[in-house]
Amino acid sequence: MRNLKLLKSLRNSELQGPGSPQCFSVRADTGSLLIASQFSITEFDPLTAQVVREASLTADGFLSEDGSGGVVGLQDLAELQSACLATAGGDVVLFNLNTSQLECVGSVDSGLTSMSWSPDEELVILTTGQETFIMMTKDFEPITEVGIHQDDFGEGKFITVGWGKKETQFHGSEGKQAARRKVQEAQPAVAWDDRRPRVTWRGDGQLFAISAICPQTGGRKVRVWNREGVLQATSEPVNGLEQALCWKPSGSLIASSQRHPNKHSVVFMEKNGLLHGDFTLPFSKDQAKVKELLWNADSTVLAVWLEDLSCGDDGHVNTYLQLWTVGNYHWYLKQSLDFGRDPQKAPVCICWDPERPLQLHVVTSSWNSITYSWGWTTERSPGLDVTDNASVAVIDGDKVLVTTFRQCVVPPPMCSFELQLKSPINQVTFLCRPKGTNQIAAFTANGQISVFSQVSEEQADKTSDGFMVVSQPLVLQKTFRLTPPQDPPLALRQLLWLQDELFLAVGSGLLPTSSTILMLHPIQDADDTLAVRSEMEVDGVVVGVVHSFQTGTVALQLEDGQIKKLLWDCPELSVEDWRDSSGCSVSFPVPCIQTALCSISGTEYLLGLTDRSHLYAGDTELASGVCSFAICDNFLLLTTHSHTCRCLQLSGLTVKGGTETNDQSERRIYYENNTTA
Repeated sequence: MRNLKLLKSLRNSELQGPGSPQCFSVRADTGSLLIASQFSITEFDPLTAQVVREASLTADGFLSEDGSGGVVGLQDLAELQSACLATAGGDVVLFNLNTSQLECVGSVDSGLTSMSWSPDEELVILTTGQETFIMMTKDFEPITEVGIHQDDFGEGKFITVGWGKKETQFHGSEGKQAARRKVQEAQPAVAWDDRRPRVTWRGDGQLFAISAICPQTGGRKVRVWNREGVLQATSEPVNGLEQALCWKPSGSLIASSQRHPNKHSVVFMEKNGLLHGDFTLPFSKDQAKVKELLWNADSTVLAVWLEDLSCGDDGHVNTYLQLWTVGNYHWYLKQSLDFGRDPQKAPVCICWDPERPLQLHVVTSSWNSITYSWGWTTERSPGLDVTDNASVAVIDGDKVLVTTFRQCVVPPPMCSFELQLKSPINQVTFLCRPKGTNQIAAFTANGQISVFSQVSEEQADKTSDGFMVVSQPLVLQKTFRLTPPQDPPLALRQLLWLQDELFLAVGSGLLPTSSTILMLHPIQDADDTLAVRSEMEVDGVVVGVVHSFQTGTVALQLEDGQIKKLLWDCPELSVEDWRDSSGCSVSFPVPCIQTALCSISGTEYLLGLTDRSHLYAGDTELASGVCSFAICDNFLLLTTHSHTCRCLQLSGLTVKGGTETNDQSERRIYYENNTTA
C-alpha cells in the first residue's frame, strides 16, 4: 500500500552543448552525467552545475562536421576509467576520463546500430548494419559474430512427446475450439518503429535478448542468447509488438509493449519466448507510442516513456513519463510526468541511476538536466480518535484507492472506495486538523489540487441495494488550480494540507543546494485558484516535511540529516534549528526515509528511520533492525527484520544517547517481507 513520494529534484539549465543530446550514461562513482551529441562528448556534474571535461568527436573524424553523424551507444566503464561510445558510422571509441583523450579501439565497415554492455562490464554486444551482432570482451577482443535472424528456435526448444492428437488434448477454459483455431498471420511492425535492434541484458549477465525486425514477416521478434553467443529461444509470433525492450534486473521477465486492436499494453515475456502477463496503458490504442521501457536497479519500478502519435495545433507532440509498480499481481501507475508540447523541454535521454534505485536522470533536447529522487511512503490518516477512519490512500493512476481500516480490512488492490479524478495523481495528503483527518487532497499531473470530504449525516446514503454502507465514500468538494502554472513536471513536492484552505509545498530553490517553502492559499477574487501567499528560501535541500496533529509543529529534514522547525503560523515564514531540552541543535546522523513527530517525557522529538533499518530520535539511536514504525497515542509500534512487533510506551522511553534498550513488550508476528506498521 505504498506510494512514491518525490523527495527532491535537481534541475540544471547551465549546460549548453553543440547539437542535441543523443545518448548519455551516469558515472556510478561520481554521479556525473556523460552526454554525447553528434558533435562532442561532455561530462557534466549536476551538483555543481559545472562541465568537468569534454572532447570533440568531429576533430578526429569520428563524426561528420555537418552534424549528419550519430552516436548509437554510450557506457561508463568504471574499471577502465573511461567511457565507451559507438557511432553509427561503425567506430568504437574510448573517452579517457582522466586525460580527456579519445581513442578508436575498433571499427565496423557496415556501421553500428546499437551497443550494449553486460552488467558486469565484461562483455559488449555490438549490432551491425548487416543484421549481425558482435560479442567482444572488455578488452575489445572479438568472441563471436552471429546473425541476428536465425531459423532455429534455439537450445531451449520445446519437446513434443507425441501423446495423442492436438484435437484430443485438454485446452482448459478455451475449449475444443482452441485446437481448430487458425494461426494468425504475422503482421509487419508499426509505421513509426525506428527498425533498430534493441539489446537488453539480464541482471546477472548470463543472458541477453535482442528485438529486431524479421525480414520475412516485417514484424518484431525477440531472441534470447546466452553469454557464449548461443541462441536459447525465439519468441512466439506477437502481432503489434513494438520496439521497447528491457529485461527485469531480477531476471524473471522481459518487458516490451504491444498494440492490440482495442488497447495498448505493456507485455512481459519469459526467457523461453512465451508471453506471461501484461497491463493496459491509460491511452487509446492510437494515441501514444512507447519510446522506451526502463527498469530501475532493484526491479521495483518500471518507467514507461511515451510520446503522442499525432501533433497538436502547434505541430508538436506531447511527451510523458510514467512510473509503474506492482503488488498482489496488480499494476499501479504511481507517478505521471507530463513534459508538454515544447520541443525544447522534451526528454531525449532517460535512465535510472545505477546505484540509487529510485533516482532518475532526464536530459532534454535543450541540454537541461533533471534528476528526480523518490522514496517509498504510506499515506495514512493518524487515527487519533473515533471520528478518524484510520484511512490509507493508495495512488493508482487517475484513482485514489481508500481503505478505511476502522471499518474494514481488505488486501490491496481491493479497497473501501475509490476516488476518481480526470488526471493521473502524483501526491495525496490528509487534512492536518482534528476531526477533519478523513478529508483527502489529491495533487494531479495537470497541476490541480482536488479536495474530497465526507458528506453530512443527513446526506449520507445509509443503504445501498439493501446492504448497509459501512464506509461512506468521500465526495469531491472543490478543485483548485495553481497560479502561476508549475513548470516543469513535479515542480512542487512534499504537499501538506495544514488547514481548510491552506497548503504547504516545497519547490526548488534558486541554487541547486537550496529549497523554497511555499504557502498556498486561495486568492480573494477566485476561490478556486491557489496562489503563493508567502514563501521563503531554505539553505539546504528539503527531503522531508512532517506535521504533528497534536501540537501543530512542522519539521523539515534536509538531505544531510539536519532538522529544522518551520514557524508557519506567523505573518512571515521562518525556520530555526531543532533543539533539544538543553538548547543544543539536533540532527540525524544520516538522512532518514520515514519520519514522525512525537512527545517523549514532555519533549517533542522527530523520529527517523534510515534505509539501514536504524531508528533515531534526533541524534540518538532507539533501535536497529527496524522495518517500519508508527505512532499510536502514547505508544511506538515497530516491525523488525526478526518478524516481531515491538510496542514501546513513549512515556517510558529514555533518550540519552547510550546503549540502553527500550524493549517493553514484544510479540512475534508473521508477515511478508517489508511489511509496514
